[in-house]
Amino acid sequence: MPDLASVDYFSDEVIAQSPYEYFDYVRSQDPVFREPHHGVAVVTGYQEVCAAFKDVDSFSACVSIGGPFPPLPFVPEGDDITAQIEAHRHQFPIFEHMVTMDPPDHERARSLLGRLLTPRRLKENEDYMWAQADRQLDEFIDNGRCEFLGEYAKPFATLVITDLLGVPEEDRDEFRLALGAGMRPGSRVGALDGEPVGSNPLQYLDDKFGGYIADRRREPRGDVLSAMAAATYPDGSIPELLEVVRPATFLFAAGQETVTKLLSSALQTLGDRPDLQQLLREDRSLIPRFIEESLRMESPTKIDFRLARKTTTLGGVHIPAGTVVMLCLGAANRDPRKFEDPNEFRLDRRNGREHIAFGRGLHTCAGAPLARVEGVVTLSRLLDRVRDITISADRHGSPGARSYAYEPTFLLRGLTELNIEFTPAS
Repeated sequence: MPDLASVDYFSDEVIAQSPYEYFDYVRSQDPVFREPHHGVAVVTGYQEVCAAFKDVDSFSACVSIGGPFPPLPFVPEGDDITAQIEAHRHQFPIFEHMVTMDPPDHERARSLLGRLLTPRRLKENEDYMWAQADRQLDEFIDNGRCEFLGEYAKPFATLVITDLLGVPEEDRDEFRLALGAGMRPGSRVGALDGEPVGSNPLQYLDDKFGGYIADRRREPRGDVLSAMAAATYPDGSIPELLEVVRPATFLFAAGQETVTKLLSSALQTLGDRPDLQQLLREDRSLIPRFIEESLRMESPTKIDFRLARKTTTLGGVHIPAGTVVMLCLGAANRDPRKFEDPNEFRLDRRNGREHIAFGRGLHTCAGAPLARVEGVVTLSRLLDRVRDITISADRHGSPGARSYAYEPTFLLRGLTELNIEFTPAS
């Protein structure tokens, strides 16, 4: 472990793999702490993170993806830089997506998702999930082992959201391949048009959904995509094509990432904790609680960013306008002031659902209900169809000496692979 007093959170490889000692150290200095390398205000306290999320008057989401990278496209002037933010908004990373928007633009963009995420549509999608979970398991269950991210979590998450957004059945294999979720056994590469999209899935999705929505605006077909194409803002005005496309495509990309990380974290715990696995087998009503504790322990998004648009205070600390504020969800969810024995996985935690793995306030993840159901469906079908889920000792080491690799990013928290073994249920 590096010297925590001098470590650069954004570039240290050890911290990227194991951030929790760093978070604990920073919190011990102050729940709102100015780190020395980039001038970022690091917020590790649960109460303070929640306060910043809710204070949209003082904190802008314009830097939510990049944080201090790239640097601000202007030099902050005065105690209120709102006008500067708006004048330069087009220069912030992915400014066109609602994750970086502030009111009132954020509400307008999110209202379009509300037209899609109706109770009826979510119920139809849940029915699809149960069937898809079995189809996904069928691809490898007879092997008695799998690499869970590649063989289940990624393709399952991708195909569930293709169904939610109404991607035509004949195009779903292309989405699966293009978004790095692998091919179905027996598929022919030549039969698919898609290629892995690498580091720019949003552009791929924008292009695909832009084509779908434009087509449905010309010729409605009575399907989900046609409903998206006909969506209007609350005042009745008609959005531009990309204004419809982008909320859906960001939900697609973010949902795939979040669900994959949630499912792999939950399975990692099941494989390492046979006692918990047995509890869930005996009482399936505990699965939702297990999912919440998995989200608290390993938040798929480690951090989120805000920019102080006005000079203010947070947790009693002076925050000048123009300060990049790093909201540490992974740290807040392990704040001992909020959660007793925060580093312990506890199914009996009374306030476990109060975690903020999906954020808080205006920018609470729109796909949170979807992710929760995907978790419940996956664990339920796994427990139904396999016995004795264990972590592969050949790939990850023996119990008590496990070795796991996480994505080397300061923003997200997720395994790079998870190899499990099991016995198919008779």
